[in-house]
Amino acid sequence: MPSIAILGASSDRRKFGNRAVRGYLRQGYTVYPIHPTEKQIEGLPAYPSIRYVPVEAIDRVSVYLPPNVGLKVLPELTSKKIGEVFFNPGADAPEVLEQARALGLNVVVGCSLIAVGISPSELED
Repeated sequence: MPSIAILGASSDRRKFGNRAVRGYLRQGYTVYPIHPTEKQIEGLPAYPSIRYVPVEAIDRVSVYLPPNVGLKVLPELTSKKIGEVFFNPGADAPEVLEQARALGLNVVVGCSLIAVGISPSELED
């Protein structure tokens, strides 16, 4: 089963960070929601940082963070073996992408939900 960590996961079902959790679960992924203060999102344990996810390798990371926050957490991604990192609209500022590439991350710019065949509007509440 493929795995994904969602940075910026949210318990607010209107936010894209929550839609991604639900969408990837629907597609059969093992989902690791990442949020600094939430304990649980959509019935899954939430982790304060990707460093706390209990596996060494994650197939995909999807970023739903404002650029100023994204820049701060990018170095943490190097603590795991990550296949690819999706920078969703709003998280894809040039300085974030530049730092991600400098860290050696496999950068993908685009909507990670659309990449697995789901329109975000399908997940509206």
